[in-house]
Amino acid sequence: MDRDDKKNVTRPHLAHLKTGSLERNIALTKLGIGAGGKIVAHSIANFFRGEISRDQADRDFYRRQAEVLRDELGQLKGSVMKAGQMLSLYGQYFLPEEAVTVLSQLQDDTPAVDWRVVGPVLERALGRARLSELEVDQVPLAAASLGQAHRARRKRDGLELVVKIQYPGVADAIESDIRTLSRLITMTRLAPKGLDLNPIFAELREMLHREVDYAAERSFTESFANKLKDDPRFVVPRVLTEYSSDQVLTTTYEHGYHVKDEKVQSLSLERRSALGRAFVQLFVTELFRWNMVQTDPHFGNYRIRPEADGNDRIVLLDFGATRIFGRGFVENYASIVRGGVDLDREQIVRGAVGIGLMSADFPRSVLDAFCAMCEMITEPFAGNEPGRVPANLLNERGEYRWGDSDLPMRAGQLAAKNAFSRYFRVPPREIVFLHRRLSGVFIMLATLHAELDARPLLLEAL
Repeated sequence: MDRDDKKNVTRPHLAHLKTGSLERNIALTKLGIGAGGKIVAHSIANFFRGEISRDQADRDFYRRQAEVLRDELGQLKGSVMKAGQMLSLYGQYFLPEEAVTVLSQLQDDTPAVDWRVVGPVLERALGRARLSELEVDQVPLAAASLGQAHRARRKRDGLELVVKIQYPGVADAIESDIRTLSRLITMTRLAPKGLDLNPIFAELREMLHREVDYAAERSFTESFANKLKDDPRFVVPRVLTEYSSDQVLTTTYEHGYHVKDEKVQSLSLERRSALGRAFVQLFVTELFRWNMVQTDPHFGNYRIRPEADGNDRIVLLDFGATRIFGRGFVENYASIVRGGVDLDREQIVRGAVGIGLMSADFPRSVLDAFCAMCEMITEPFAGNEPGRVPANLLNERGEYRWGDSDLPMRAGQLAAKNAFSRYFRVPPREIVFLHRRLSGVFIMLATLHAELDARPLLLEAL
């Protein structure tokens, strides 16, 4: 974020956080009781509706239920809100479309918390003597569900810093929040009847404990910095351990622009495509070589630094959502990808069975439908092979035109068609978070309107 980018200044701040488990449970229980009454009224009304109007009424009902849930979670912040964000990812596999659309809005920036709430956390974490070495801007740079970031300056040398402060009580509230949210999803009838939510919420619990682990985030930040130190295309902030703790993470401030900023969008096609190439190469390297992927593709985690010499740089921020993937999973996933690119359906099936997405005894029609999906998704990596890519999505050099692609819509339609099969299963948790990042790469390249052939980058990593 640039110096003059203070988008949170004019937004209302939360002067109080509902951090106590009793206070949070009361808020969510009231929400659940209200939902229960609405469910009864909706069910009674459905007796008097025709089939078409009943379907529309159900859609409206799910949307309203999700909106109420979203609004309350947004006020609570903390782990319950972060879990709501994650539900929007998992939810695409089992929640009504209307609910997913509403819950996905929790991914957006949220109101900041007043300095009177987070300031004491910083002072307790660093101590008055250490904190006195810094000049901290009380207006936050950015606010999220688990914490917020503030600009700072080290007084003795003017070094510009970013101090990330965890909201008080969020780590202690995780277990209670997960139990309460699980009950709430059941009470609001947003999840299908009979679906076992325990594995999903177990994953959410594990994910939340990782995201409040600032020691792990510090380690991942340093690891990425070390791996990319010789690649001039990327910038990773330096961690200052003397100003960090289990609730505070301080790094150097690295300037750059949002990808949608005019300074980025006005770059030449060649420079924007070079940035896109860097994003793709970073992703395939993380997965297939390092087996370590930063899985949060939020645009706020990236900044673009245009350079006078044309060798623009990408600033990488926030490694709290980094995941380590087992070698067995990566090898099987690589088999699916390679099979999709090469139109080798046996290789796709071997990888899918190895991961647990498919079973070898599924009917051939089910396996073929899954293979067709994989072949479609790997379209940007197919090169200019005749018949693989719609002609309008290739430029005169045979490079994929990411900004003009309707692939997400086509893949979504095909997935929706297959999701109602009785053989459909919620994918393994690794897939959910990996595809979260993969979709982020696609959106990033589409936003850059990049044009490039990603096939060589993928094959090199494989």
